Order: sequence, then C-alpha cells, then structure tokens
Amino acid sequence: MTGHHQPTRGRPRVALVTCADLPDLDPDDRLLLDPLARRGVAVDVLDWADPAVDWPAYDLAVLRSPWDYALRRDEFVAWASTVPALANPADVVRWNTDKRYLAELSAAGVPTVPTSWVAPGESWQPPAEGGEYVVKPAVSAGSQDTGRYDPADPGHRELAVAHVRRLSEAGRLVMVQPYLDAVDTAGETALLFLAGPDGPRFSHAIRKGPMLTGPDLGIEGLYRPEEITARTATPEQLAVADRALAAVPGGPERLLYARVDLIPGADGAPVLVELELTEPSLFLGHADGAADRLADAILTHLARAAA
Repeated sequence: MTGHHQPTRGRPRVALVTCADLPDLDPDDRLLLDPLARRGVAVDVLDWADPAVDWPAYDLAVLRSPWDYALRRDEFVAWASTVPALANPADVVRWNTDKRYLAELSAAGVPTVPTSWVAPGESWQPPAEGGEYVVKPAVSAGSQDTGRYDPADPGHRELAVAHVRRLSEAGRLVMVQPYLDAVDTAGETALLFLAGPDGPRFSHAIRKGPMLTGPDLGIEGLYRPEEITARTATPEQLAVADRALAAVPGGPERLLYARVDLIPGADGAPVLVELELTEPSLFLGHADGAADRLADAILTHLARAAA
C-alpha cells in the first residue's frame, strides 16, 4: 500500500505514517484499517521519509510507526514541520522526541522518575553505591540503546561507562535514572488517551512487563519485544496522567492520542516514566472497542479541520 493512493470519491483522506522497515504498519495498528474504512475514510500507509509523497493532499497524516527516526531526529522534526495536517502536531513532535521534556514536566509538578543528564563530551562516573540504574539516550524509540546496571558489579560499572561514552561520542545526550524495581512485580502501566470533542479521553490501560534485564547489548529490529496484558487504571494513576497532559505545551486539546507510562515509585505512588505523544504503540488489540475509538478520534480531528 505504501506510496499508492486509494480512490477517494470525495471521502476524507488519511495517511497512516510509518517507516520503510514497517511498510504495512505494525500489526496492532492494522486493526485501525477496517474501522476507518467503515467510517468512509480513505487510508494510505506511507513512509515518512518517502520524498515522493504529496503530504498536503491528505486531510490528516497520523503518526503511527515511524520508529527509525531516533538516529536522524533533526530530519524527522524538519519533515514534520512540512506536513500541513499532522497528528500529533509538529511542535508537539519537536518537544516530545527529546526526553528533556521530563525536566519541564517535573518543574510543572508532575511526579517523574529522577533523572540526571550527561551532555556529549562530559565525563561521567557511575554511582558507587545505591540501587540499580538505567542509562539511555534522550532521543530514542523502542527501548533501543537502553541498559540496566548494578553498581555493586564491577563488570556492570565498566559496561555503563562504555555505554555512556558510546552515546556521548555519537553526540547524544544521555539520561541516567534509578531503576524502579517495582516494575519487576507491578510492571509498567500505560494509560491510553484518545481525542474526544472536549479533549483527550481515557480509553484503556495495559500492563507492560519488565524489559530491562541487564546492560545494553543491542537489540534486533526497531524495538524490544514487550509482554502486554490488559490492566485497570487506578484513580491515582489517572490523576498523574491528567497532570502530565495538562502540562503539554499548547494544551492537550490538540492531541489525537497520548500515552502516559507510569511505574510505582519508592513509596508506591505512581511516577511518570514517559509521556508518549509522537508515535506510541496504542495497544488497540488489548481493549475492546479501542480501534473504533481511535477511528472516532480521527473523525473528530477531521471535523475540526473542516470547521
């Protein structure tokens, strides 16, 4: 389907944006195709980096699986600014694809995982004691270039230093965070929000099992495999999600979708790990009606654009 247009006959045209490695979308996103077709929407699946695509020809371009952008973020952000009707909007993409946004959310009062930053060229030594910690780049997708380290293990200390050096020499800003061991039992909770007439509405939640088992040894493909099950969100989790969404620059009303990733902190209260507004997996297959709700959210955005 990539690069080809369906006959529209006056129907709204929507591009689902992917990358060359996933020309037919991620399997979860393919669940959206039938609901959109039933609603009279003509859909094309297109690679964001394909120079032949006429993006202005689409009533809406929906970012779904452009997961190869991490090593060429500047190119991706520049491309996003050229797409007239992009969801989520290009300024949100610019802000959200660099995890320094976590510092802004923390300053706004959102409980977040404590984070220290290592700029390219800065020296860094791993903590000599304390709990395990995570090293990852500020620009990444799919848990790539991410590792978990134990300060009590001399081998881990050497690997952590090498990990930071590797990222730094590539000109990448590095994040260092404590490993929240509650993820080993409670897992990570992702809360999914989809656009409604009055702003993002909670759709469903999932549990993601622990993924980081040790130092970064590289992964095959675009993302680490995930263990996903359905989950019921708690009022405390929803309250943190609301605070995070309220702090999005420009307001949350423009968002087509949002994913709020939470883990219990040391005191058991939920803290934000990531606020995914660019190309998050939405786990449509893990909640009844989720694909239909996303299709309706797309219609909401189309109606706003036409108004």
